[in-house]
Amino acid sequence: MAESAIGGSAGRTSHEEVGLRFEVDGEIATITLDRPDRRNAQTFATWSALAHIGETLPQQVRVVVVRGEGPSFSAGMDLRMFTPEGIPGQESLADFALLGESAFEQRIAQAQQGFLWLRRPDIVSVAAVQGHAIGAGFQLALACDLRVLADDAKLCMKEPALGLVPDLTGTKPLVDLVGPSRAIEICLTARVVGAREAAVIGLAELVVAPEDLAGAVGDLTAALLTADRDAATATKRLLQGARNRTLEEQSAAERREQVARVKALFAGS
Repeated sequence: MAESAIGGSAGRTSHEEVGLRFEVDGEIATITLDRPDRRNAQTFATWSALAHIGETLPQQVRVVVVRGEGPSFSAGMDLRMFTPEGIPGQESLADFALLGESAFEQRIAQAQQGFLWLRRPDIVSVAAVQGHAIGAGFQLALACDLRVLADDAKLCMKEPALGLVPDLTGTKPLVDLVGPSRAIEICLTARVVGAREAAVIGLAELVVAPEDLAGAVGDLTAALLTADRDAATATKRLLQGARNRTLEEQSAAERREQVARVKALFAGS
């Protein structure tokens, strides 16, 4: 297991102390949300720890699996953050509301760093989702490249119902996956999207029985590792940029990537 200290409003603390486990096995890293007594609810310390993992991810890692301990993936933001007293050792939302706009936006930007790195071209991230994936939990699953769902998974973008907006990088992937109309409906009704519907509308690559989730994720990660690492990185980079390019621009990007790949393959021959 890899463990290191992280910074946060509570000072220097370990991943385990904020409810995360981080393990590396060869080319696979596993991040486990480990607060099952609170259905893996997230806090600012959680997001700081996630960001730190991204900053210090061992170079050999190619696949990152994000999972939750217990029956829920993540029930979202710890609701104690809404109370004046907040979470022991951490600031509450009421404290942040007193900040200037620029300072508050910077705090949100820091939280977003815990999600953004999961889209890096040099890794493939996989969310293994069971039970509740609410609000921040749903957004963490959306931050991953691929989602494997247990058939008991319940996805919900709860923030608008709480008077907030989804701000942990989840709105773009949601729109990219299901389109703006469906994304509006899912967010503004704050309804639960079950696993089967998630598969139909493009939010899940695979739905399995809860007892088969770990095995399905293991099979997927093994398959992902069969591709050449540099080719996989270049291909993911191409696919990520495709939506914002014209056909001509994408064709040019393909040419550039292929020239680099062929030259690398035959370098020194």
